[in-house]
Amino acid sequence: MLTHMAIDQYGNTYHDLGKHPRSELMARLDARKARKMYVDKADGSPLHMGWVIRGHWCTVYRVLPYKD
Repeated sequence: MLTHMAIDQYGNTYHDLGKHPRSELMARLDARKARKMYVDKADGSPLHMGWVIRGHWCTVYRVLPYKD
């Protein structure tokens, strides 16, 4: 099962965001708009890494199950 989590700049964590993290974050933060957040890769090209939603800079991570 594909799921995501996010961490904002204040250290708040948002778990179990499911397959569509943007819409789930917007629902949890009671927002109508989200702006994409980017970081520069080593070659200078942009990489989408999350969203800015109501002042929260949310970096999104894909969560994979641990299998030994």
